[in-house]
Amino acid sequence: MAHVHPTRDDGVVAALSEVVGGPMGERARRHRWWTPVRVLLLLTAVVFVAGMAQKAPCSVAQGKDQNWTYSHMCYTDLRPLYVPRGFAENAWPFTGDEQTRARYEVMEYPVGIAYWAWGTAWVTHWLNGSPDLEPRYRESVSDLYADPQVIREQSIFLLVNAVGFGALALLSVWLLAGVHPRRPWDAAAFALSPALLLTGLINWDLLAVALVAGALWAFARDRAALTGVLIGLGTAVKLYPLFLLGAVLVILLRRREVGRFVMITVGAIAAWAVANAPGYLSGPDQWKVFWSFNSERRADLGSVWMLIDQAANADFSAHTINVWSWVLFGAWCAGVFVIGMTSRRPRWAPRPELISEPPLPRLAQLGYLIVVGFLLVNKVYSPQYVLWLLPLAVLARPRWRDQLVWQACEVFYFCTVWWYLGGYLAPAGGGDAGFYWVGIVVRVAGELYLAAIIVRDLYRPAHDPVERQPVTTIRSNAVAV
Repeated sequence: MAHVHPTRDDGVVAALSEVVGGPMGERARRHRWWTPVRVLLLLTAVVFVAGMAQKAPCSVAQGKDQNWTYSHMCYTDLRPLYVPRGFAENAWPFTGDEQTRARYEVMEYPVGIAYWAWGTAWVTHWLNGSPDLEPRYRESVSDLYADPQVIREQSIFLLVNAVGFGALALLSVWLLAGVHPRRPWDAAAFALSPALLLTGLINWDLLAVALVAGALWAFARDRAALTGVLIGLGTAVKLYPLFLLGAVLVILLRRREVGRFVMITVGAIAAWAVANAPGYLSGPDQWKVFWSFNSERRADLGSVWMLIDQAANADFSAHTINVWSWVLFGAWCAGVFVIGMTSRRPRWAPRPELISEPPLPRLAQLGYLIVVGFLLVNKVYSPQYVLWLLPLAVLARPRWRDQLVWQACEVFYFCTVWWYLGGYLAPAGGGDAGFYWVGIVVRVAGELYLAAIIVRDLYRPAHDPVERQPVTTIRSNAVAV
């Protein structure tokens, strides 16, 4: 076969395949139509539709209290933000219009998300018959929540975004399957991810995920300019794609290709600047809100800072957390740099001709280590932030055992965060919800477990599935797909 089949490469998949006839045999042949990529796209579609069904109760939760939303674990930011960010009036997110700013808060997200949200709001109005907005200008914002047309538009807005996110998920899987052409099935851990099912519709993070997947794909094909553009566009959606430049730096230093790193960096800066230009030029004060909002934020949901703050009554100021977060993240990045520069070096041999050059660290491996460090020291860990790690994790360590361990920890945290917000973990005698701290610790442990396995793979390439030869001795009558 032209690709590595998971039933011959992964112990967990091989064991599960016994239910349908056992691992793929040497004499198996391809199916004419069902290629690995098409199967992956189908699996992604099924999982994403299941995610839409999981969020469905909250899309029709009119009249329900907020705790009902938390108890059903189906909360999404999309519907609640439609009115208070001005999308009911199709207001440009960065407008400085005094009436709009008096009525609505500024969109506190990077420009990429703001553009997408505004565009999907425009589509929502069109699908709702392009209603006359003049009467809405004269209503109070509180009255808009009860307007039947606006209520209908909130549901349409959620569905329009869901369709777009589904397309992004399919695109991400297609790109991830092409990073290692001989290992398309590595993307199955993304396609079948519980994290994708549960968190894909909470916020707009799949925009950045698709761009990161594109950057991984472009870098694997030595397309430096495209890699830089995709990293820059990803940074215009969420900050974390910027950190991939650190991983790119290590790899290109090892290759002695500093010029390519400069090209990628310049491309990233240019793409970020072009993407930000419409927002900044139309409303510089509104454009700055994302940066000021995050700098003024204190220890928030899911972070280790929140755990320490509550457990020790530390009452950290925003400035203290900002300073120490960047100091700790800088130290973490320095550690990743050392790992990247010292791992996978040729080993000494008694004769020079016996020395073999091991493969360099991969972008997904170093990218995961850097991004997970940022999440560990960040002052907030929203439930959907697990999506940031997903494309990196599935390519960095394509082993179902390790993916299941990590994602099980993330699912446990997903449950505890909604129980915490709903007040279901609050002690009867009052005080902080200590069981929520357990959820944070479990999530951190799962992320560190996967990071430790990746570091081991970097120093001992024989453990890295991507660098190992596929097993070819198993026989079966199964048919390849």
